[in-house]
Amino acid sequence: MSHKIALNFEDGVTRFIDAKVGETVADAAYRQGINIPLDCRDGACGACKCFAEGGQYDLGDDYIEDALSEAEAEQGYVLTCQMRAESDCVIRVPASSEVCKTQQASFEAAISSVRQLSDSTISLSIKGEALNQLAFLPGQYVNLRVPGSEQTRAYSFSSLPKDGEVSFLIRNVPGGLMSSFLTNLAKAGDSMTLAGPLGSFYLREIKRPLLLLAGGTGLAPFTAMLEKIAEQGSAHPLHLIYGVTNDFDLVEMDKLEALAARIPNFSYSACVANPESSYPHKGYVTQHIEPKHLNDGEVDIYLCGPPPMVEAVSQFIREQGIAPANFYYEKFAASA
Repeated sequence: MSHKIALNFEDGVTRFIDAKVGETVADAAYRQGINIPLDCRDGACGACKCFAEGGQYDLGDDYIEDALSEAEAEQGYVLTCQMRAESDCVIRVPASSEVCKTQQASFEAAISSVRQLSDSTISLSIKGEALNQLAFLPGQYVNLRVPGSEQTRAYSFSSLPKDGEVSFLIRNVPGGLMSSFLTNLAKAGDSMTLAGPLGSFYLREIKRPLLLLAGGTGLAPFTAMLEKIAEQGSAHPLHLIYGVTNDFDLVEMDKLEALAARIPNFSYSACVANPESSYPHKGYVTQHIEPKHLNDGEVDIYLCGPPPMVEAVSQFIREQGIAPANFYYEKFAASA
């Protein structure tokens, strides 16, 4: 038996390792070629101090106060030379992947389907034997290389891996390099290369109600997160508000409905900013955030959308005089 440990480095790279029962995280990392900063191995120097963002573990009793104080341990800090995982864990490493002598993983796969969901949104699925080895935290992204070029574009996973297949929601940018390939040239079987996973925007352990805010194709990481929540369940309520510009930008509504059927305490709503919209809920996402969603600050907020939306939501929350327990966000902008 072993536990999967996600190591998140400060440059955004994430690598996964397997830790055997009773094996320290530092030893597991070294066994798999990743050099977490380390000096004494005895819990005396603090050089391997990291932050555990999720999971259960045993810190042991063989470290000293100077290396890890009681207050730090209560906050979630760990010494990887002493920490032994008791479940899958997520650990933030205060060093770059380069310093730790690791790098982004690269995978080869093939297009399994390309679907034009609307004038503005493309669904891309890729599949390959190599993707059976792919692991990521729901919400993270990879760099996809545009076939026929050396350029890459960053896209969040919109699904969890299943049978070596993953999916993405891609904004159809007129004249965009990836958009042009997908709309004019792509066909099933075409080879694609992806590198990652990357990013600090991912689902943490659910300890309180969640408010999920998506703008346009910023819906992608949330469908992956919700698939994970559907698998593991949640004791806390979750609400998603999905905002778009025009009626035709609303996509994957059937997927959201299916997820709502699988997750008992999940609800969602959508809104369209165009005042000429025929959709019943108009306006911006901020106009549909209710006091109950903010829960007097006892809420974790996840936000993914274009920069103006991120700024508008941040300003709205400040104006409410409420400080959420956690506010995770990711800005994205289309590349031509």
